[in-house]
Amino acid sequence: MSQGQPRRPQADQEPVKYGDIFNVSGELAGRPVAPEDAATMQTAENTVFGLTQKGGPAAVMQSAADQNEKAGLVGHHDVTDIAGEEGVTVTETDVPGARIITESVGGQPRPVAQTVAVSAVQQGAITIGEALEATAQTAGDKPVDQSDAAAIQAAEVRATGTNVVTSGGLAASAQSAAAHNETVNREEEKIQLKEGATAKLPADKAVMTRQDVEGVVSAELRNNPNVATHPGGVAASIAAAARLNENVNP
Repeated sequence: MSQGQPRRPQADQEPVKYGDIFNVSGELAGRPVAPEDAATMQTAENTVFGLTQKGGPAAVMQSAADQNEKAGLVGHHDVTDIAGEEGVTVTETDVPGARIITESVGGQPRPVAQTVAVSAVQQGAITIGEALEATAQTAGDKPVDQSDAAAIQAAEVRATGTNVVTSGGLAASAQSAAAHNETVNREEEKIQLKEGATAKLPADKAVMTRQDVEGVVSAELRNNPNVATHPGGVAASIAAAARLNENVNP
């Protein structure tokens, strides 16, 4: 075999698929990762970050695409049709003291990665209320469900220092929204996560302790049928705030 001749794939060799490297669903999960897909994600990351993130989605995709190409399972200029049509997206959301950068592939409802980039100037520690405000932006158009309501209640308990659910407060509103959403089928009729968390909290405090994070994460996990937290959701925002606050007050 000459040096430039493509390697013949083994009959029993399977390509690395999107479902092997990311938590994706539908047709995309069964499609092989192609070199042009990785190049597109690299371009998107470079636009936002200024470089390709080490260990990020673009790097993981490139490694998978290289493996597929070396095995002769994809061509150098191949593009997965779903990724090519739906594209890859890297979006930024500003939150107090930081940016949350979300990376998605092929129009999937769940992002493949979220990164918290600390701003150059910190304006003090992020409070639980501010973290919940950020959730309204990072969670997109997600309707409120029981896992959100439970996580919000756990966050409110830690912000106020009391187990009492305040009538008309944030946790009560979330519980009401989750109960309403269970009774309707049309997505447009469901109540989504909204801004205004700080105004509905009777008290607030900075997210500083591991117990703050673990309590909210545990509440969201226990009330999710898939036993998973939502990317960009309540638990993710509280955890991100805690990490940022460690940088403010190391």
